[in-house]
Amino acid sequence: MKWISIENYGAMSRYGAERLFSVISAKLAAGQAVNVGMATGNTMIKLYAVLAGMLNRSGLELAKLFTFNLDEYVSADGKNLACDQPLSYRKYMTENFFNLIDPATGFKHENMFFPDAAAPADYDILIAQRGGLDIQLLGIGFNGHIGFNEPIDAAKISPEDFAALPSHVVELDGLTLQTNAALTAGNDLSQVPSRAVTMGMSSILKAKEIILLACFAEQTTPLQAIKSGEITPELPASFLLEHKAADIVYTEDKIKLD
Repeated sequence: MKWISIENYGAMSRYGAERLFSVISAKLAAGQAVNVGMATGNTMIKLYAVLAGMLNRSGLELAKLFTFNLDEYVSADGKNLACDQPLSYRKYMTENFFNLIDPATGFKHENMFFPDAAAPADYDILIAQRGGLDIQLLGIGFNGHIGFNEPIDAAKISPEDFAALPSHVVELDGLTLQTNAALTAGNDLSQVPSRAVTMGMSSILKAKEIILLACFAEQTTPLQAIKSGEITPELPASFLLEHKAADIVYTEDKIKLD
């Protein structure tokens, strides 16, 4: 695993977009399908705008670009949050990325996938049938989660079983709820669903490449904990230490690591 320090948010966004574009363009230029794992959140907004611009200018035919989002909120009825709801991640992706791609590129909105709360394990089957993820984009929660794979007491699950978790519906951690309320819901905790469906650790860790981006000062604590070298279910992102092609990219203006 590599640690990469980047000057600021803008530079990090360009770096992340370039990394994704490199994987996408190489596969498409060879006539192959490309599977990209997508993340949401404030961290990724600039990256997606830059990436869309790069794809639009590239001249690439995007019909074989397939995207697989990490997660989606679950509504009170047990279904994925409707895409017309303000906090919907499908809505986020449509507005911040998919709608920015020129239709002339041939990108198909039906090629964007999300886990389904009604049948979460089917997501892992779909990803495997498509050949696995060529690259997975990640953020990191203030509690160290990736996707919505929340920390679990190490006394309750072994590292091996945690790493093998399939896509599943999860009750969100209190810190996750508070953070998301502050960042996306005007600090109104009542607006944030308490459950989500997330890609499991198994599919994430099977991605050929992983790039994790961090640009909030509050992410310093989990990143420092990863640097300690201990792999534990109490810090989900620590499992990236075992991945052969995972990079953690952080902005040096907000995050200070030893």
